[in-house]
Amino acid sequence: MDHITVSKEGFGEYEEKKSRFLAFVFPVQSEEEVLARIEAHKKKYWDARHNCYAYILGEDRALMRFSDDGEPGGTAGRPMLDVLSGRGLTNVCVIVTRYFGGVLLGTGGLVRAYSQATAAAVADAQPVKKILVDRMELAIEYTELGKVQYLLAREELTPEAIHYESDVKVYVGLPRDRAEGILKALTNAVNGKIRYEKIGEGYADAPV
Repeated sequence: MDHITVSKEGFGEYEEKKSRFLAFVFPVQSEEEVLARIEAHKKKYWDARHNCYAYILGEDRALMRFSDDGEPGGTAGRPMLDVLSGRGLTNVCVIVTRYFGGVLLGTGGLVRAYSQATAAAVADAQPVKKILVDRMELAIEYTELGKVQYLLAREELTPEAIHYESDVKVYVGLPRDRAEGILKALTNAVNGKIRYEKIGEGYADAPV
């Protein structure tokens, strides 16, 4: 199933009335991994007033959790989760560490601070769309390689590898929802001089 996640760890920071909000976003694959990361983070930032978190897991975004970690209910974890959910993200966790500056920010101020810190970290983590692909081996004659490369480029696809043997073998991931049409177009382009075989499946990155 196609889904949107983050491509790497990201960091964001927000400051208001001397309170500092440090946001850390990272990709995750399981709740066990999330809980381990949260525990390690709390140990590292033990001197902070709060370490709030939110995470979403599953290609269908079925698992959503958050914690205010002592902040007034609805002012930290929920706004953080709303940022993740609003961007359609999954398999992602955010932890926001707050160093209290001595001045109360009020409900609105807290929501704004946690939301903006999270948004900055998400942007830094570079959201990416994961597209389900069928990994194909295309076997063609040498004289047909240019046509195949042209058609793949037109579909915004880049071969993962090209092996030059008795014929040319092109390895490429075809988006599952378009694979049949692309294979038909390739076959037509080389007048049927192509053999193809599905050798696996996985995910490829696409712009959000």
